[in-house]
Amino acid sequence: MNPKKLTVGALLAIVLVAFLFGAYNYQRRMQNSQMEKVAQDQARLMRFHSPTLGLTQAPVTIVEFFDPACETCRAFYSIVKDIMSQYPNEVRLVIRYAPFHQGSDQVVKLLEASRKQGKYWPVLESVLAAQPQWADHGNPNVQLAFQAAAQGGLNIEKALADIQSPDIDAILKQDIEDLTALEVTKTPTFFVNGRNLPSFGEQQLRALVAEEVSKTKK
Repeated sequence: MNPKKLTVGALLAIVLVAFLFGAYNYQRRMQNSQMEKVAQDQARLMRFHSPTLGLTQAPVTIVEFFDPACETCRAFYSIVKDIMSQYPNEVRLVIRYAPFHQGSDQVVKLLEASRKQGKYWPVLESVLAAQPQWADHGNPNVQLAFQAAAQGGLNIEKALADIQSPDIDAILKQDIEDLTALEVTKTPTFFVNGRNLPSFGEQQLRALVAEEVSKTKK
């Protein structure tokens, strides 16, 4: 092989290794910084207003920073529910809002309005099922999310009135303050008993939950 080509190939390999090493170190620094933030202010992780699913006394808590327009959040919803079905008495879910996408703040308010009607989880599932139709990131059609919510049993007329309430604005404002303080920059972001994932992925989440559940058996 041409020595010049060998040299170029070696240089490209060195650059690639350096890039991967730098990316890994950056990820580790961000994770460590995030954990320090959580340790410094545990209240930032969960608030009394946060929607929860599962037993209140469950020893393992999954906190998910969630955007209703996020495709990965939609995909992980069934994964999290499967984890909870695996550990029905040990695991609960706490939802925090991270409305990073255009229009997500309005859908968050819609979800909070559904809580006032006792319809939060069926409305959430309807909105997520319809996400491909309404959540175009460049041009979201939030009205389609409202239509999906109605199919989930929501009284839209009442919800439109409740969306204007100061308490819903306060919930959204608080969640945004907390995600900023905890350096949450993408969705979904998971914490399991205050620990973040070593790297993002389904198996990583399952493994961390299993590890925390195992601690409760000792």
